[in-house]
Amino acid sequence: MAEVFAYRAGALPILLSIPHGGRAIPADIAAAMSDAGRAVADTDWHLDRLWDFANLRGCHVLEARYSRHVVDLNRDPDGKPLYPGAENTELVPLTGFGREPLWRIPPDATEIERRKRLYWRPYHDQLVAVLAAIKAAHGIAMLFEAHSIRGRVPRLFEGELPDFNLGSADGRSCDPALAQRMLNVCRAVPGYSAVLDGRFKGGYITRRYGRPAEHVHAVQLELAQRVYMEEAPPWTYSPRKADLPRHGLMALIDTLADYARAFMYSASAAR
Repeated sequence: MAEVFAYRAGALPILLSIPHGGRAIPADIAAAMSDAGRAVADTDWHLDRLWDFANLRGCHVLEARYSRHVVDLNRDPDGKPLYPGAENTELVPLTGFGREPLWRIPPDATEIERRKRLYWRPYHDQLVAVLAAIKAAHGIAMLFEAHSIRGRVPRLFEGELPDFNLGSADGRSCDPALAQRMLNVCRAVPGYSAVLDGRFKGGYITRRYGRPAEHVHAVQLELAQRVYMEEAPPWTYSPRKADLPRHGLMALIDTLADYARAFMYSASAAR
């Protein structure tokens, strides 16, 4: 089996996590899928390219290799829904965002447990280890969850999604003042819309690992794919479209870094 994730170390106290960018599917799992399942249309396309500056700027970067159709790394391992009472996709999704069946032979409970052990757990173990190492080195850790989605997905939300969708679990996963600063950064990108804790408030990873009282801050960005690519097959990346939004993403990383530096300076001065 190929490596479950790719990890690149950085110097800043920031971990960029990309759990839905992978497209690989093991052959035994692909054999049980429908054509729609193997097409992996619900991928967070091209985030490796969109965020290719992050490690160069000092971020630790953790990227999943396998598709969310194998197992969704941003879902509760016990299958609890992210948004009770609303549409949710499962730990191992049975249908796509368009409600198309993803399986000819849906996985049973034993198979789901196997996938949790082989694919879900290693990613989370690495995430926990990196956050712990960052905090031990700097006294603070910043987790940025990078996601993207088509701007119109009627199954999940009405109408058109704003361009930048920040989630902080309604202020529980990071300092609300930091979340507001990040929202201001997004709103400052000319011609683009932004919202904080709208339809997307952060997934399992943001909610599970964000502990601002313990100086671990987590925030998720759900970026509308129209701002950097074509939202239809073959899902083409557009450098022209992506240029201005990428400046906004760089500014978000700078905002996290500035917050961490201010904390570290304050902590050092208090000694």
